Amino acid sequence: MPPAIPYTGKHGRVAIVDGVRTPFARIATHYRDLNAIDLGVLVVKELVSRNNLNPADLQQLVFGMTVMIPEAPFIAREIALACGYHKLDAYSITRACATSFQTTASLADNILSGYTDLGIAGGTDSTSSVRIPLSGQLSATLRDINFAKTTQDKIRLLAGLKVKDLLPQRPSITEYSVGETMGESTEKMVKKWGVGRAEQDDLAHASHSNAARAWQEGRLDRQVMGVRLPDGRTVKEDNLIRMNSDRASYDKLKPVYDTSGKGTVTAGNSSPLTDGAGALLLMSEERAKALGYKPLGYIRSYAFAARDPRDDLLMGPVLAAPIAMDRAGLALGDLTLVDMHEAFAGQVACNLRGLNDAAYLKDMIGREQALGEVDRHKLNVNGGSLAYGHPFGATGARVIMQMLYELQRRGGGIGLTTACAAGGIGAAMVLETE
Repeated sequence: MPPAIPYTGKHGRVAIVDGVRTPFARIATHYRDLNAIDLGVLVVKELVSRNNLNPADLQQLVFGMTVMIPEAPFIAREIALACGYHKLDAYSITRACATSFQTTASLADNILSGYTDLGIAGGTDSTSSVRIPLSGQLSATLRDINFAKTTQDKIRLLAGLKVKDLLPQRPSITEYSVGETMGESTEKMVKKWGVGRAEQDDLAHASHSNAARAWQEGRLDRQVMGVRLPDGRTVKEDNLIRMNSDRASYDKLKPVYDTSGKGTVTAGNSSPLTDGAGALLLMSEERAKALGYKPLGYIRSYAFAARDPRDDLLMGPVLAAPIAMDRAGLALGDLTLVDMHEAFAGQVACNLRGLNDAAYLKDMIGREQALGEVDRHKLNVNGGSLAYGHPFGATGARVIMQMLYELQRRGGGIGLTTACAAGGIGAAMVLETE
């Protein structure tokens, strides 16, 4: 194992003082009338309020989203302005499903370098607000009409359109570089890595069962805020979890991406389209202690990695996790818990196989040994994205805070968190509590 790289600066470690998220909601349900900015404002204001912060003391807001709002792509600054924090420095980041892993890492680096010692990182997304795309021909025609000089020219351009050009296009989360959806890529992965349908459905059932138990036992009460909706209702809980998950029900679902009879990825073992936001309050260890806060925990290390997305698109965590663990100077046996983002149950199963495959890690990152076999009793003990849903920009913040709250509940420990992302990207972060 390479020597650890201490993740600390002259003002101590990077403390994650608090974390909060909205309830996550299935597309077009609770948040159908709210956009990503609205959701981001909710969590930022909640963090400031419940930690008795003076907004003037905030030095930086680092926020991201994946489903862009065309007229407001600068999400971080828009949230700051909507909160009334007009003098707050802010910048935006997008790293697909790993977006709020990156916003957290970027703010942490700023704290270590001494540029700031108090800020908020997070992410938000609204799939309910996604714009319905126009056909390429209609878009091009409307563009040309905008620059046409005469009414006759405009009429001539419109006359060239066919009926099919006027039909709206179905939104699709397709990998631009390879022309596949993530579900299609997962089908390829599970066939390659020998992951069957039963294993995927077992993982999905466990995710929902663990999430339901976490809610029933009050483990999420502090980290999930109540949200008052425009119609006056208040929602407090996620609405995607199968609170009474029945393992047999998963067997009845048909494959979605491969309908040839060989497919195994279904709606039941895939994460659903989701709206939500999450945010983390970060400080230098010195500043947190000076202000009298007891942090949730500290960042011990992190890593991002990438591979060719044409093969094993969602195996990025297998490359990032060993790097983060080596930087932290840890082995799997040192971990209290592991929390892996679940884009698909098949992706999680493939990731677990990859982490224990020495030849794969040698080929991909030049590591001489496998990271090892993850203890399933330590994995996603409070459920994962299959149950909670996956608002792309916010999932990283959820995973991080969920890990820290659970470690603190257990009296301390060390946790590994990971996420796969579009483009063959993987994220990993090692967290510790005292």
